[in-house]
Amino acid sequence: MLTIAFDLDGTLIDTAPDLISTLNLILEWEGLPPVEYDTARRMIGGGARAMIERALAAEGRACSQVELDRLFAAFIEHYATHIADRSRPFPQLEAALEHLAGEGHRLAVCTNKLEWLSVRLLDALQLSRHFAAICGQDTFGVQKPDPQMLRLTIKRAGGEPSRAIMVGDSGTDIRTSRAATVPVIAVDFGYSEVPIALLRPDRIIGSFADLPAAIRDIQAGRG
Repeated sequence: MLTIAFDLDGTLIDTAPDLISTLNLILEWEGLPPVEYDTARRMIGGGARAMIERALAAEGRACSQVELDRLFAAFIEHYATHIADRSRPFPQLEAALEHLAGEGHRLAVCTNKLEWLSVRLLDALQLSRHFAAICGQDTFGVQKPDPQMLRLTIKRAGGEPSRAIMVGDSGTDIRTSRAATVPVIAVDFGYSEVPIALLRPDRIIGSFADLPAAIRDIQAGRG
């Protein structure tokens, strides 16, 4: 039995539509132009606060910690009520989760999203039942790429890092996994700022239909 720890945004769920619409609403309130969709999509991955910082930096706007806290609070207030307006699981996700559970694997979520927002999203999409643990940036007081985030998520799910695999979509996920000495499978349909192959994950999949085979491949130790 393995513990499979999944990133959330850009890995399990295509959350970009709701995140970007909220981001652009916040920017509109600040009198700033919206961020183009494809550009904003690449800003997702480090949590909402980092997304706001990146968007402001793109406009050449300096932001104090107090101001960032204010914008972050406004972002969360709006996003929480629109979290699943257009966000949807990536194709074939639920079948893959059911297949992995049927093989006896534990499943967990390891995300830089706030825990309560992650639970709310997965509840809205009727996916929470698949996961033994759903852990966010506020769960343990650390966040990716700190390897403790991944190690503690695996432990909360009842597993051990020596018997675990991470599934993610970004450099943050890959750095986290490497630091935790946990193998990592990357999806190629997420929000990475660069082609995911350049980050050298252990395996790359283009569909969740390919995930069980990729996991077996890592277990078998094939190159």
